[in-house]
Amino acid sequence: MIKNLQRVVLISVLTLILGVQISQACTNFLITRGASIDGSTMITYAADSHTLYGELYYQPAQDYPAGAFRDIYEWDTGKFLGRIPQVSHTYSVVGNINENQVAIGETTYGGREELAKQPGAIMDYGSLIYVALQRAKTAREAIEVIADLMDKYGYASSGESFSISDPNEVWIMEMISKGDGEKGAVWVAQRIPDGYISGHANQARITTFPMNDPANCLFAKDVISFAREKGWFDGKNKDFSFSDVYAPVDFSGARFSDGRVYAGFNKVFSGMKQYEEYALGNVKHDGENKFPSNRMPLWVKPDKKLSVQDVMGMMRDHYEGTALDMTKDVGAGPFKLPYRWRPLTFKVDSANYVNERAISTQQTGFSFVTQSRSWLPDPVGGILWFGVDDAYSTCYTPMYCGITEIPECFKVGNGDILTYSETAAFWIFNVVSNFTYLRYNAMIPDVQKVQKNLEDKFVAYTPAVDQAAQNLWNAGKKNETLRFLTDYSVNQANGMTKEWKKLSQYLFVKFIDGNIKKEKDGVFERTETGLSPMPNQPGYPDWWKKVIVDETGDHLKMVGKPSH
Repeated sequence: MIKNLQRVVLISVLTLILGVQISQACTNFLITRGASIDGSTMITYAADSHTLYGELYYQPAQDYPAGAFRDIYEWDTGKFLGRIPQVSHTYSVVGNINENQVAIGETTYGGREELAKQPGAIMDYGSLIYVALQRAKTAREAIEVIADLMDKYGYASSGESFSISDPNEVWIMEMISKGDGEKGAVWVAQRIPDGYISGHANQARITTFPMNDPANCLFAKDVISFAREKGWFDGKNKDFSFSDVYAPVDFSGARFSDGRVYAGFNKVFSGMKQYEEYALGNVKHDGENKFPSNRMPLWVKPDKKLSVQDVMGMMRDHYEGTALDMTKDVGAGPFKLPYRWRPLTFKVDSANYVNERAISTQQTGFSFVTQSRSWLPDPVGGILWFGVDDAYSTCYTPMYCGITEIPECFKVGNGDILTYSETAAFWIFNVVSNFTYLRYNAMIPDVQKVQKNLEDKFVAYTPAVDQAAQNLWNAGKKNETLRFLTDYSVNQANGMTKEWKKLSQYLFVKFIDGNIKKEKDGVFERTETGLSPMPNQPGYPDWWKKVIVDETGDHLKMVGKPSH
């Protein structure tokens, strides 16, 4: 990685980026080649944290002398954990995709409390991800790197699910520490069958798995025997369920976590209705081993092949159209706001209640959709579609994996969670989203219009950019290719941020003081003398008025006729 002061600064910054709460509230979807329209593999990731600042970091490729070491700092806290031998060459990494089009995302599920700590362990989940990205050429190689690191240096985190993709394969890997007394972790990795999609969201998802199919399933040799030694499983090997033994699902795991997987699947697969009761948190147990009997499958086949914009759409969801729809109950208020401020649960009298935890949530620092495309040179084939703030109202901008510079709007150090910056996309997007929360159903269509125009443009430009970059690459002009991709990515991101700042100004002018200014042909109307005509004042919906009257009785009731 980077030495001395540069390394220390980077670790400090990345600790801010990946704050303590991020790993506890993330969402991933995994898309195989056969499930995508163009043959891309894709993974998604929403990094959700109330203390996370959305930035895009860059780790350049680097050569190291024999005997070099890499310092490991705990990703969540910045605490120094130890040192491991450095490899002779590391690959460049842009966000969560490397120059070989290998991409990794994660969600934390915790798991058995007895396994939460491993004294002396060096490799935490964040370090595993970024060391693997620096060292792996394929998804399988990333799994091997991660497993080897845990075996040699111990695993310093709780239960984790990883999404790992390359241009040809997509894998889900789940692991949990062996706890105090043994080094390393037990784990299982399964390749998602071609044509299918998978997902995870802070709940372990792998249950039973094939034990004689190394092309499609890899696992720690002691993943079952370790559970037997601990007295957690005594059945037949074929009935062993990784999740049900190491991270049993309960109401919270189903409602808050797997519910998000259910919602994402529901957007692209018509067969999800049968799992609605489970998504509501009603986990049924029956059968000889008492494992849950109504869990969702690890993967499903979408009704049609998915485009990158379809996958972006999976990240934009508040359970609309399901029994958990956040726009339908009184908590949405008069303007159908599909957000609930934290904490996640609340108590009334002696009963506990929940605020739904959707895929799209207000506290997202950044999210992305990666594309890995086997028919293109690696620097051209890999795209990190990157966005900051709430996934529902972000704009995913293409960052090619071959870029060598980060745009100013996403650059590390351009503001932070306590420092506003006029040029930082994170702050500009938060200005827009937080303003829309005030009158959501009226304002969000204006946001979506700009969002769609920009993303449609980026998607439409992609084939031409790919072809131009491929021509340069095929002509042996590697440096020119990387420069071209960098200039394009930087210009699109900075240009997008300027458009979003214009959007913030437009929304402020249009919606101040609860009014809605009149427009014609995309321009605010003026009177003959140049003033603003009386704005629209739509007021509140009838159902909300009845709620107010039911709550206040005759307190607000008028006597006589209104004067105006």
